[in-house]
Amino acid sequence: MPQVPAVWFGESEAKPAPHPLRRVQALINTVDLESGIDRLAEPSSAQPWLEAQGLCPAGHVPTAEELSTLRDVREALRALVVHNGGGPVPTAAQMAPLRRVSDAATARVRLDDEGTFGLEPSDESLPGRLLTLLLVVGDAQRDGTWAQLKACANEECRWAFYDRSRNHGGTWCEMATCGNKLKNRDFRARHSRRSASG
Repeated sequence: MPQVPAVWFGESEAKPAPHPLRRVQALINTVDLESGIDRLAEPSSAQPWLEAQGLCPAGHVPTAEELSTLRDVREALRALVVHNGGGPVPTAAQMAPLRRVSDAATARVRLDDEGTFGLEPSDESLPGRLLTLLLVVGDAQRDGTWAQLKACANEECRWAFYDRSRNHGGTWCEMATCGNKLKNRDFRARHSRRSASG
């Protein structure tokens, strides 16, 4: 399995989402699909990041089962942002990890000093911590920012990016890399088909 680099490329997103939606983007971008490097593959490499993101308590080393749950939730969220970019509606099987979190965790109403109501998880379990991210998604769906969190159209990439283009029609995390790579591949395929038929 490829080693997680000392400096993760997701730390400096080229197209970052606004906070707190950036936390959802960060979870989706814990794997580089092209290289296979996965920040959530091993407890030792996952723990510091999970702790910094508030997804595990200080000093807690995640179990294999917890990492599996996190990866499943990550891929369910990726399916949602693929749909935001014009991809297929996620299947029930793809959404199952999010349903498990929403079924296992509960939230309570919080009232802050300014009189604003909000929701927060009732406990510090992994489902409770993941529920925090689902609440962020719900807020973003209501304020309109969720639709702008998309996945790169390159199926070998699927990096989550925030589309700040004027018409919200962005499809690539980076045109210079993913967009050109696919355009060149399509061009070679068309040229090869023409050569074979001619």
